[in-house]
Amino acid sequence: MKLRFKAYLFDMDGVVLNSMPYHVKAWQEAFQEFGLTVSPNLLYLYEGAIEPDTAVQLFCNNGCTITKNDFEKILARQKQIFQERYRVLVSPYPEIPEILSTLFGMGASTALVTSSHREILNSILPKEILAYFNCVITGDSVERRKPYPDPYLKAIEALGATSDEAVAIENAPSGILSAKQAGASCIAIKTTLDEQHLQKADMVVEDHRELKSAICHTK
Repeated sequence: MKLRFKAYLFDMDGVVLNSMPYHVKAWQEAFQEFGLTVSPNLLYLYEGAIEPDTAVQLFCNNGCTITKNDFEKILARQKQIFQERYRVLVSPYPEIPEILSTLFGMGASTALVTSSHREILNSILPKEILAYFNCVITGDSVERRKPYPDPYLKAIEALGATSDEAVAIENAPSGILSAKQAGASCIAIKTTLDEQHLQKADMVVEDHRELKSAICHTK
């Protein structure tokens, strides 16, 4: 058995960790404290791409009139709610340890590429999972986060690979766009969104069992 790619690049939330439902709950509760209601589908759709510079327009376009100052307060509260109420509920998807162990055993290079900041990663990612990654790229380690290509370009370079030797595993449009703009292939997994939102990926898999088959049994 021979792996197709040299470098395997994993998003964290919704790919390695079953964390997105809890991030979304924290967002909704933070907005509610400010008298606002936001659709969970909107939060899933723009996962990893909710930035202070763009969030005001995004939410105003979807029925929540806020200022940049409002958003910064909501963001700070979202982080606090997540850490206080939901962090302890986050866990890796059951198939992830076996997938990473198989890649490690076959000599593949792996990276974790997430829009989350290092402090969030350190609080929710088990150390035994972190140990499988050759490098970690967090949102606060790049000038431009997803959907820009910077995070994946940095990971590919750190692993000593070329873009055509790399594949990203993603679950949201911003991550898929980031990977594709970096020149990598992309497998999307339907943990948080339907296939219609993932069509820019090279392959869409139903769940982690299908992902394991796609990654670990490629000849």
